[in-house]
Amino acid sequence: MSDIPTRDRFRPRLPSLQIPAIQNLPRSRLESMAAAGEEVLDCLRVLEKAGLNVVGEVLRGHGTFYEYEHYPPDDVFDRNSHAQYYYHAHRNALGENGHFHTFLRAPGMPASAKPVPYSGAEPWPANDEALSHLIAISMDPYGRPIGLFAVNRWVTAEAWYAADDVIRMLDRFVIDHAFPSWPVNRWIGAMMLLFRPQVEALIRHRDAVVRAWANAYPAADVFEDRGLELTGHIAIQIDQQIDAVRSSLAR
Repeated sequence: MSDIPTRDRFRPRLPSLQIPAIQNLPRSRLESMAAAGEEVLDCLRVLEKAGLNVVGEVLRGHGTFYEYEHYPPDDVFDRNSHAQYYYHAHRNALGENGHFHTFLRAPGMPASAKPVPYSGAEPWPANDEALSHLIAISMDPYGRPIGLFAVNRWVTAEAWYAADDVIRMLDRFVIDHAFPSWPVNRWIGAMMLLFRPQVEALIRHRDAVVRAWANAYPAADVFEDRGLELTGHIAIQIDQQIDAVRSSLAR
């Protein structure tokens, strides 16, 4: 953690987030996004028919919703894919109720993926526990997604992998079981594909922000600096994204 007082120091100029235009994406990517959009809508449909929503499903049966607690308490984990997620809240921004954090653990990663070199004092998870954070999904009080964001290492206590490695992990995020909710598990995977251009942009931007921050404060451990929490955030709308994909495919 940096010993520089974060409240008083000058915040460095950080790189801007660049998201590719949907209409310029390859047709194969658009088709996979379109299929993911149908999956997202189908998951929401079956939940709404029963008067349920995505957030309510992961909170169900756990009593009072406390900040910082994980829901469900032991996270959701697929032993075959080594994908993992949980829901929680620890900030009140942009009308957010809470957010999903998604991860992949080392046994599910491409064989060539390795954490970046690190010489700081904070221990990182290692071996099979060397998980990587993929992306976070912000939810509103009505259980609807409103944003995506990426974070610094200390926020999720992960091992840190370079953006190219993290992007290669995205296709391996699969929760193929019914706990705590089959439609929610399918929905999270489909959301990451429907918004794949934004997810990839946030991950690449994350690395650029960390580099810029490290250059501005070379005496600090950038990965532990509490002055840098969110590296990037974008607002999202499911219907808007699906319409853009369909329009691009119709050209």
